[in-house]
Amino acid sequence: MKQCTLNSAFTLSGKGLHTGVHITAKFCPAEVNTGYVFKRVDLEGEPTIEAVAENVVETTRGTVIASRINKDARVSTIEHGLAALYALGIDNCLIEVNAPELPILDGSAIEFVKKIEEVGIAKQDADKDYYVVKQRIKVTDPNTGSSLIMLPDDEFSIDTMIEFNSPVLNNQFASLDTMKNFKEEIASCRTFVFVREIMPLVQLNLIKGGDLDNAIVIYDSPMKQEELDQLADAMGVSRKSVSELGYLNNKPLSFHNEPARHKLLDLIGDLSLIGRPVKGRIIATRPGHTINTKLSKKIRKDLRAQNVQAPVYDPNIEPIYDTNKIRKMLPHRYPFLLIDKVIEVGANYIVGVKNVSGNEPFFQGHFPGEPVMPGVLQVEAMAQVGGLLVLGQVEDPDQYSTYFMKIDNVKFRQKVVPGDTLIFHLSLMTPIRRGCAVMKGYAFVGEKIVSEAEFMAQVVKNK
Repeated sequence: MKQCTLNSAFTLSGKGLHTGVHITAKFCPAEVNTGYVFKRVDLEGEPTIEAVAENVVETTRGTVIASRINKDARVSTIEHGLAALYALGIDNCLIEVNAPELPILDGSAIEFVKKIEEVGIAKQDADKDYYVVKQRIKVTDPNTGSSLIMLPDDEFSIDTMIEFNSPVLNNQFASLDTMKNFKEEIASCRTFVFVREIMPLVQLNLIKGGDLDNAIVIYDSPMKQEELDQLADAMGVSRKSVSELGYLNNKPLSFHNEPARHKLLDLIGDLSLIGRPVKGRIIATRPGHTINTKLSKKIRKDLRAQNVQAPVYDPNIEPIYDTNKIRKMLPHRYPFLLIDKVIEVGANYIVGVKNVSGNEPFFQGHFPGEPVMPGVLQVEAMAQVGGLLVLGQVEDPDQYSTYFMKIDNVKFRQKVVPGDTLIFHLSLMTPIRRGCAVMKGYAFVGEKIVSEAEFMAQVVKNK
């Protein structure tokens, strides 16, 4: 899967939920590996803010990110726009905004989705870099009873359960099995607020732009009409006569469980702050911006510790190149053929496997009583995998060989010993030009990087 950006820019305008001011946001195409970046065009120097979890500074009634260099550069209520970008497969986007928040529009993500579909999506010349969930991950908040659990899955999917002490909105459940259904099932679901919460929010200057058209308003606790009138006046909306509990909106609910679906929408937006598309299933109990971003921060921390994830290795899947196919493509033979199989090949990358046996000839002298695979042979094995990537792109690969021209930035991080299974991931750093390939290689044992290197190699026809 290739990274994607917008085919062209689009603009959305409307009032801000918290500030109440008129806001214009321009969503622009961006280069590969940019991610989501906000630019405050109303501030001096037009500072930018990466939409990543470590830049989250507040989660009260919305997710707020800020620049670590310029603390005045903040943007809030970003989750709806980011959810639309993420769900429609946009990896790279520059968002220019002239205020400290995005416009609330109708309180959902549908207008963002419509605009993205209107301008179209452009594929880019770089592979998507997924975050693949390989084991159970859980975060909890004992104060709220909230929990998020991530489980391995082939796609990104979510189950959401919400619970409120309310006779109108008690328990609800929502599910999304594939992002392909985001527009129809989730995008139009609006944010919601309880009438009893409004006055404290007004006093905190948090919902100057709130009204009955950009949020679901839930009346679940009897109040005097004069108190309701005071709230309406404080918010600058028309007074509404209420005789029974329920929803006060001008527009009826899109779904009977629209609040739960909106919580799912928020979760998608907040998890986009991981900075990579996710392959995994989320089970969310009482989600909210605080715990959502807590999970994103945890994953970002793990990624900083090891920026590259180990490839997924399932020994039950038939290899793309078995040992016989490898022998036809590479000239190496015993004891120097160091690749057992290739399990994945893309346009710009390849994944190979080496099972390290105690019978390897080099263990006789490296070292007796303390067998360790020589680092130079790990680099050689990487190079052989890279050779398969390059030779796979020429006709009659058996008539060509690849030769080292340069090896840079070699690092060895831990020992490789008998019984280990080495997984090699090689990717092109630049397109192949004039028979020369520049590659980055990693060797993994389990989830840990054991060695890495950068190569330059030349493809030469055999004499």
